[in-house]
Amino acid sequence: MSKKKSYLSRLVRSWKKLGPGLVTGASDDDPSGIATYSQAGAAYGLATLWTAIIAFPLMASIQQMCARIGLVTSHGLTGTLKKYYPRPVLYLMLLFSFPAIVMNIGADIAGMGAVGNLLFPSVDANYFSVVFTILLLGLIIYLPYQKIASVLKYLCIVMLVYFIVPFLYKQDLAEIIKSTVIPTIKFEKNFIAILVGILGTTISPYLFFWQTSVEVEEMKNKKTHLMVNKKIIHEINQDVDFGMTVSGFVMYFIILTTGTVLFNGGVHQIDTVEQAAMALKPLAGNLAYLLFTIGVIGTGLIAIPVLSGSLSYIFTETFGWEQGLDKKFHEAKGFYVIIAISLILGLSLNYVGITPIQSLIYTAILYGLTAPVLIAIILHISNNKKIMGDNVNGKISNILGFTALIIMSLAAIVLVSMQFIDM
Repeated sequence: MSKKKSYLSRLVRSWKKLGPGLVTGASDDDPSGIATYSQAGAAYGLATLWTAIIAFPLMASIQQMCARIGLVTSHGLTGTLKKYYPRPVLYLMLLFSFPAIVMNIGADIAGMGAVGNLLFPSVDANYFSVVFTILLLGLIIYLPYQKIASVLKYLCIVMLVYFIVPFLYKQDLAEIIKSTVIPTIKFEKNFIAILVGILGTTISPYLFFWQTSVEVEEMKNKKTHLMVNKKIIHEINQDVDFGMTVSGFVMYFIILTTGTVLFNGGVHQIDTVEQAAMALKPLAGNLAYLLFTIGVIGTGLIAIPVLSGSLSYIFTETFGWEQGLDKKFHEAKGFYVIIAISLILGLSLNYVGITPIQSLIYTAILYGLTAPVLIAIILHISNNKKIMGDNVNGKISNILGFTALIIMSLAAIVLVSMQFIDM
């Protein structure tokens, strides 16, 4: 009994140590991301399963740099850009980030509304979208930061449903292992587009801004001032690694689920997350369908506050307004107004003729263009001793960071080329 208590106490302590990294990782697998992974699995089976393994170290290294920048500078990424870089760079990031994040929010709200309608067919999807938007806005405005952080962290438990769904269907273990460790690349337009889409939705610029700013929030809410040292950085890296591991596993299991159940069942065209859920029902059973749809709603509740929060941090740091989820509405009106505007604009996309799939495409293009530039800036900051002091990048961080930069730059070139050239 004492061993069980000791194990539980260690588990509780470990859980309490987890913070922004877990939430950031979980928000990476938002409904729009789930739609992208589902498209990959349905269209190409297990051929893209290896991307989850490749993406993990790349996104973890960038997020670790972002966390360290926030910890060392006590500024978000936008504040650091504003302080050390030319204003045109800052305004360019703002110009590209605003529409991309708003369209991402819109796609996620629409996805949540659609699966809500699947669970309760008598209620129109648009009503669910409105209800989710109002619920999220109310929670963000009225809950203090620590409560929001706690709620988001516990919502991450919902992600576990995606670890269960694949095992409700018979799997070929040998084929899974082969597809995981041996990369498959098909030199055709649609397959390359899927790979670019996976990279864009996995290594997303809004996560860079969120991770940096929320680390500053965490520091503000500590009862005592933390001196930046190797122990603190190690703990933050562990938090980020855990969050990115969860994100990578969810991505892996969604591709695994759709790549076996849907692909083998003859369903090869998936455009939206609700189509993926509906297609699972007759092929994998009601339980798989139910868990998949619940997971979509849970991930949306995690991701949308992160998306709207990151956009608000970008704006408020750019213009020097009061900011922070730890502040009440009257203390940081501009901060919360930006969040409200982003949610309302995202919701309105469903009523102006922009479909969720169009939002995903436009978001991927804008993210694809901004990600390489931001990664280059993050690498420059992380290696600048004037800014980071002794906490500059190590060799492994730089290798992974520059690998991410090269891959995302190539992805951006391919993405732009595909818009103008018929491959």
